[in-house]
Amino acid sequence: MEVPGQGSGPLTVPPEPGNETPPPVEVSLSGAAQGNEDGRLRPGAKRVTFPSDEDIVSGAVEPKDPWRHAQNVTVDEIMTAYKQACQKLNCKQIPKLLKQIQEFKDLAPRIDCLDLKGEKLDYKACEALEEIFKRVQFKIVNLEQTSLDEDGASALFDMIEYYESATHLNISFNKHIGTRGWQAAAHMMRKTNCLQYLDARNTPLLDHSAPFVARALRISSSLIILHLENTSLSGRPLMLLATALKMNMNLRELYLADNKLNGLQDSAQLGNLLKFNSCIQILDLRNNHILDSGLAYICEGLKEQRKGLVTLVLWNNQLTHTGMAYLGMTLPHTQSLETLNLGHNPIGNEGIRNLKNGLIGNRSVLRLGLASTKLTCEGAVAVAEFIAESPRLLRLDLRENEIKTGGLMALSLALKVNHSLLRLDLDREPKKESVKSFIETQKALLAEIQNGCKRNFILAKEKEEKEQKLQQSASMPEITVTEPLEEDPAEDGRDGSATSAPEEGEEAGETLTKPRDQLPAISPASAPSQGNERRISVSSPGRGHKIFVVTRVESLPERAANAVCPQEDTTAVAKSVESQNLAPATKPELLAPWANGTVPESAGDPAVCESLARNTPLPNGLKMDFVRALPEASSDGDGKMGSCAAEHELSCSKNEQELEELLLEASQDAGQEPL
Repeated sequence: MEVPGQGSGPLTVPPEPGNETPPPVEVSLSGAAQGNEDGRLRPGAKRVTFPSDEDIVSGAVEPKDPWRHAQNVTVDEIMTAYKQACQKLNCKQIPKLLKQIQEFKDLAPRIDCLDLKGEKLDYKACEALEEIFKRVQFKIVNLEQTSLDEDGASALFDMIEYYESATHLNISFNKHIGTRGWQAAAHMMRKTNCLQYLDARNTPLLDHSAPFVARALRISSSLIILHLENTSLSGRPLMLLATALKMNMNLRELYLADNKLNGLQDSAQLGNLLKFNSCIQILDLRNNHILDSGLAYICEGLKEQRKGLVTLVLWNNQLTHTGMAYLGMTLPHTQSLETLNLGHNPIGNEGIRNLKNGLIGNRSVLRLGLASTKLTCEGAVAVAEFIAESPRLLRLDLRENEIKTGGLMALSLALKVNHSLLRLDLDREPKKESVKSFIETQKALLAEIQNGCKRNFILAKEKEEKEQKLQQSASMPEITVTEPLEEDPAEDGRDGSATSAPEEGEEAGETLTKPRDQLPAISPASAPSQGNERRISVSSPGRGHKIFVVTRVESLPERAANAVCPQEDTTAVAKSVESQNLAPATKPELLAPWANGTVPESAGDPAVCESLARNTPLPNGLKMDFVRALPEASSDGDGKMGSCAAEHELSCSKNEQELEELLLEASQDAGQEPL
């Protein structure tokens, strides 16, 4: 094979200086220079020499930092750079843009919005915008109806991808971005990690552009919301889109309204999408041609949705009572669907009857749209039956239906037993009736319905506030005790008897009946206490509010206390403990100082006795610091003066074993009482 224009003469490429070794690789460029039969090259053969591996790469250049212009930038710098770019490119400056630049304040985080809606952006105008994008970032970039062509759209999308200029991008109403524009948009969707929202309404996505977008959606890592309303998706574009979205785990909201989607192939693709994708939460299919046949496909996909789809909009899809039969059989299987909008479909009374049992069997629907669905009083009665059975429905839309007195009466009665419905939308003006008095009846029923919704709203708000308080009290427990009241000793003597404790407890609700490990938070009681009594208020989430009165705290039992303390009836003491439902848990280690049967030498000294009583842990688990906060003992009703002996009533048992048995019996009795 001869080199054109060179004939069959030899062509030699000499090696570069200093690269004589290793020996050059000889490549023959002529068929005549293949070599002789012995394999040797003919003299004068054409040769090509390659440098060694170390010399192939002569150098490296670091990539440009996209933010090298964004450090310590000012509004004046941005303004100047944009004006110079417009002058260099010979394009007009955009006054709307200049005004927005002047209003920029904090340039460090993302600026809220760059709004270019309605401005005509040709290729040069788009190139000038790079001076802004390279210096600041935005949350929203609005390019709606900016007359973008392929060149301008490609340039803009490349800039937004390179500089990560926006988290929300609106390119709607641009009908001429073409294949190259969509290709650049798909590259931006695939490469940009910050883009979460893309609005492409009324921007046609045709057959030759759809594969790029589908490929980007299959591996997209950031896009959460996608608007493709009126983008001519029916047919192959929707098939590619739905197939790609089966593998997408990030998209949450998909809007496909006004695409003339049919009830056969398009609906089958949507049904398959719902079978395999459980991440999409909102699917808007309004103003298409789904029909009853298409709804059957979608219902097949809905049955597979154990979690995921929360909102389904089927507004104006020519659905009838036949489609409602499919939907009625599907609703008991859906577990995540909360909003179902069936408005502007000729469902009729029969359709509502087909839907009613499915709605009653469903446990997730909170909002139901039935506006303009050809309902009369008969259909309203079926809806009322669902309302009466539903414990969770929040909103119902019945506007633009012929619901008259009979239907309103059924709805009003249903609201008397329903406590969840917060909003019921009905036509404000009453419907025409043959009997004029019914007009006033309709007005009265409408008022009753609205009052019922208001009542439910107030109840829901009170319930929410109560739950918040309970959560706060459960997460932030507090234990405090009121300070001792300083009162006249004579009054203490009159009111200091222990019999008042259960009475005060009963007044507050009930006495203490829970084991110690179930005690809730304790805080001071607001009610005044009598005499030396100390009240402790107990707030327990979901278990009411209780007030207990502490009149005295007994100290540790003492075997040798008989020598210094007057004896009293042990049974009476145990009954006193049991009457107050106190279940002290005496620990063996607390009895150690007295276990050998000996009495300390200082036991007969009243001062030392009092000191021991105050510094020894109590058998009911209370610390001595808590005892010091209680009032001092005073004379009782019999005129006996309080002393060290009076404070040691629990120590009057004959031995520790008898006392432990009494305390155990008291605690068991307390634990058996109902909560």
